[in-house]
Parts: sequence; structure tokens; C-alpha cells
Amino acid sequence: MQTQVLIIGGGATGTGLLRDLALRGVSCVLVEQSDLNAGASGGNHGLLHSGGRYVGSDLQAARECFQEGRLLKKLAPHCIEDTGGLFVAVSGDALEYAATFPDLCAQAGIPIHSLTPKEALEREPALHPDVQAAYSVPDATIDPFQLCLENVAHAKQLGALFFRQTQVVGVDLDDKAIKRVRLWDRRDKQSWFIEAEQVVNAAGAWSGKVAALAGLGVSVRFSKGTLAVTQRRVTREVVNRLRPPSDGDIVVPGGTVSIVGTTSVRIEDLERIEPTVAEVDLVVDEAAALVPCLEQERFMRAYAGVRPLLDTGSGGSDRTASRGFALIDHRRDGLDNMTTITGGKLTTFRLMAEHTADLVCAKLGVQEPCRTAEVAYPEPGAGAWTEPAQAPRHWMARKTEGDILLCECEMVPREAVREVCKSMRRPDIQSIGLRSRMGKGACQGGFCSFRTMLFLADEQGVEPDEVLRQLRIFLQERWKGQQTVLWGAQEVQAELNEAIHCGLLGLEGESA
Repeated sequence: MQTQVLIIGGGATGTGLLRDLALRGVSCVLVEQSDLNAGASGGNHGLLHSGGRYVGSDLQAARECFQEGRLLKKLAPHCIEDTGGLFVAVSGDALEYAATFPDLCAQAGIPIHSLTPKEALEREPALHPDVQAAYSVPDATIDPFQLCLENVAHAKQLGALFFRQTQVVGVDLDDKAIKRVRLWDRRDKQSWFIEAEQVVNAAGAWSGKVAALAGLGVSVRFSKGTLAVTQRRVTREVVNRLRPPSDGDIVVPGGTVSIVGTTSVRIEDLERIEPTVAEVDLVVDEAAALVPCLEQERFMRAYAGVRPLLDTGSGGSDRTASRGFALIDHRRDGLDNMTTITGGKLTTFRLMAEHTADLVCAKLGVQEPCRTAEVAYPEPGAGAWTEPAQAPRHWMARKTEGDILLCECEMVPREAVREVCKSMRRPDIQSIGLRSRMGKGACQGGFCSFRTMLFLADEQGVEPDEVLRQLRIFLQERWKGQQTVLWGAQEVQAELNEAIHCGLLGLEGESA
């Protein structure tokens, strides 16, 4: 295959770059070794930053977050819930930071509003009653899965291509350029090649490994963040602790649930990115000082993502490391047609893609300007089923004769899963779960997992052995998130799931 630009990495930046280049009329291909949002873009809390979180450590990143957040609210409203946000200090917090917060926000251009403790509690009754200081900020939440699906769908409409489960395994060099990129199809177990005029490394935490294939060095720190998911939505707005960023200092509403986080733990191994019991305990204990009801909430699961932080060699805490991004033209390293984009935030993905596309187009001699700051996303399409309220609306308003619910917790009907499957060459249960709410409810796949696999067997011709293999992989991923929150009702749910999957389907003792 030949193309003008090959993009490696299917997170927000990679998919945003695919859309940016496609809007400029550039032929481009995106490859991802797993599936969309397998890295940092799928392991965050879904916060569309106002920038307030970084005013004390990185004013430039704070400015970029505010500007990009305001832009995305206009261009992709169906991916965003404009919740608003609060920064709140409670008893025990040092009020010196609260006193400097308004001035820092003013320097970053972020509009805020001071609230009395009474006003803050009226807006958010779940807050600890001992509010010491509070400010409202223009925070919002964004669905990263819907965002990336919409990026890819729009780009594909414009002629771009996307290949998932496709791993870069090597590059062939010719003088000062990459002649071709060697790929491995992880499903078909076949190798193939792409010849591209320009190659962009947008692999996030894996960008160092990708660069090494071309004999290059890209230095990135890996900071793991653990988050926990409640069964219900406990706050209306995003609630931040009014102190420098630290553990367990944010509660983010996400549809019908709340996401509580986060930690910052330096790791070296990207193959084992899992939450621990100690990390979950720390997050819940710290966040409960801000929102006390979290002590008694049912947590459905926890998960962890890895922040790819720029390694400047200066040392220091990962909490204070820059949230800016680095755009590296590898001409400096003697390789003319490779670029790396890394660092940054989900909120600034569009800006990162714009800068990268500008550089790549300059190399190609393409003079078309960036259009992503003015072209709105099409109406909700490819990512619609990730939206929490979409499936119930579909079920109540569009129910067809004979349709059934495959996922009762999230009300995902068979017709929705059928629609999701049409967008993929070879659908599997993991990819269906990524593109819909299937498996994300309180039962965590207890019932919907085997119902969905029966659907795949009946309608997609999946063989029995493959049915069991996919079930094991899917349930192991669900278990990875559940095992750190096994108390109260979720512990009872896990016992029921084990009885179903082991007693009925005989899955115990089998490796994925």
C-alpha cells in the first residue's frame, strides 16, 4: 500500500491528525496495534479541562486547555457535556493556594467566579459541609471514545483509512528516509507493508518503542494514574480540590456515573498497567474528604492509564512535569520523513494535531491550511452508542419487532450491536464493548457478555472455540477492573459472575 502519510497510534492525537490531514485533502492511513484509545486517551477521567488544574504549575498548558476546550464545545457538542466545574478547599487545606488561585487563573485567561460556602453547597449538595473557599470554572466532560470514533468516521468519509490490530514491527531505511514500514496483522497473522512519503509517530507512551524501530531515541516518562468508577453520578459538576494537583483530588461526572481520581505513580513496564488495591483505597479516602458520600458508594470498577510525560532530564515530581506537548522533526536525527508528537492532554489533541499536520504538510509541499478549528463534526454517528443515554432512547423510541436487550444494565439492544458491527471488518466482543455501553453497567459483563457472544456466533459466524476465547479475554479485562473494588454490593456481584461464568460456562482455570 502507498500513501502520503502513515500515522502510528489510534488515540485522540492520532485520530485527530487523521481527520486534520483528510480535511486538507492529504492521503493518509492510521494503524493501531490494539484498538482506538488503547493508551492514555482511553485511560483518563474524561475531563475537558478549563485549565484551572494547571495554573499553579504550567501556565502555557493552562492557556491551551482553556482555549481548546472553548473551541471543542462549539465544534463537537455531541461529545461534550458542559457541566461546569468547581474548585473547592475544605478543612485542612492550606488556604494560601486558594488565595493565589484567582490571580493565576487571570494570568492564564481563565474566567472564574468566587462562591461563598453556602453558594457552593447549593450548587453541589454532596460537598463536604466544611467548605473553606470555592470558585466556579468552565470545566466540562468529554467522551474520549466517541470523540476518536467520530474523528475516524469523518476522516474515512474523506478517503482516509484505518487499520486496527495492526502492529508496526519494523522499518526499512534508505539513506535518510524510511522507505517502507513493516506491519503485522494480529488477527490474520500476516505481515504487510506501507510505503509513505511521511511517517508520524503518535503512539503516546509507546512512542519511544516506535522511534527505536527507526534507530531513534524519544525519551518519555510513564506516569500511571488510577481511577475508580461509581455506580451512580454523585455530583452534577466536575469537582476539584483547591490545592496543587495531588492524589484523589477530582470527581468527574461521566454520564450516569462518576469517575474519581487520580494517582501518579512512575512505572517502567507498559505491559502491566493495572490499578492496585492500595491505589484505589488512597483515591477513595482522599476524594471522600471532598465528597463524603464516596465512603459509602458502590464502586463498579477501577482502571489505570499512563500519561506520556516529556522527559526533560530535569528530574522532579511527575505531578509538576509539563503537560505541554513536544513535536519532534527527526530531520535533526538524520531521518527526513519521520515526525513524533507526544505529551499533551486529551483537551489539547486538536492543537497537537494541527501543529503536526502543519509540519508534515510543509514537508509534502501541501499548502492547504488547517480547517479543524472551524469545521464542526458531522452529526453523531459512529460513536453514538458510547453515549450513556443513547441506548435507552433507541430502545424506547425505535424498538422493532423481535428486538431484545443484550445488555440490560445499559439498555443496549441487539439492533444497536448489529449497527456497531457494520462498521468493522471482523467484529469481536472487545471492539463492541469499546464502541457501545455493553458491559459497562453494574454487572460488568455478567449477563451481556455471553448474550453478545451468542449474537456473534449466530450472525457473524464466530466458531465455538473462538466464542470461549473471546469471552475469557473480555471477562479477564472486566475482572482486572473489579478485583480492586470488591467490597459491599460489588463483591456480591463478582460472586454471581463467577457462578455464571465458571459454573455454567466452565471458564475457570482457563487462560485467555
